[in-house]
Amino acid sequence: MSTRLNILLGLLLVISALSLINSQYQARRLFIEIERAQTLSQQYEVEWTQLKLDQSTFGKHARIEAVASKELEMSHVTPDRTQYLTAEVVK
Repeated sequence: MSTRLNILLGLLLVISALSLINSQYQARRLFIEIERAQTLSQQYEVEWTQLKLDQSTFGKHARIEAVASKELEMSHVTPDRTQYLTAEVVK
């Protein structure tokens, strides 16, 4: 009887040790995954801040006007360059 009890307790001890090892492995794996996600989140936050800064810079009226006049060769509309169209009413 004592031998069976010792074998049973030994088997339970081995199962318990294996379960402990598995749970520690899972905890480490999840911790590493959390660290990676936090790093990625910080990178996205920096990128988002940079994009907001770029948007405010590129969206300024003076910059848009400068690009339109230099790169697109656009100019301001003047009354002498304006063409007025009249619609003819067909009966």
